[in-house]
Amino acid sequence: MSKPIYVLNGPNLNLLGMREPDIYGHTTLADLKGMCTARADARGLEIFFVQSNREYEIIDWIHEAIDGADGIIINPAAFTHTSLAILDALKNVNCPIIEVHISNPHTREDFRHFSYVTYAATGTIAGLGVNGYLTAIDAIADMLADA
Repeated sequence: MSKPIYVLNGPNLNLLGMREPDIYGHTTLADLKGMCTARADARGLEIFFVQSNREYEIIDWIHEAIDGADGIIINPAAFTHTSLAILDALKNVNCPIIEVHISNPHTREDFRHFSYVTYAATGTIAGLGVNGYLTAIDAIADMLADA
């Protein structure tokens, strides 16, 4: 039996659909969860989709994923640029890790150009809007099929 793909969302992503729609679009977090669930179902995968504004909760989910997940899709949001603790947790994971950003951080403020998470990620998807999550699900499904 396969394990779920953890889809972890960081701070302020609970405000999707109303937060800076010119950058993040009008899709809500609930809409995004539905999109990801449908794509995962189509690829024969199960997802565990969560969001937190608390760094320690994201770290706890990463710890669960060490033995409990076949992959991680993580949008660490602002923790991307600040969290050594999330990086250290991800370094203990032995499954694919895809870092996703709805916007392209490299076209934004200079402080957004750096990611700690990238050091642990198998791959990074940025600037594709919420469709980046679907691309990440497909990428992990393909990696698992090739394993």
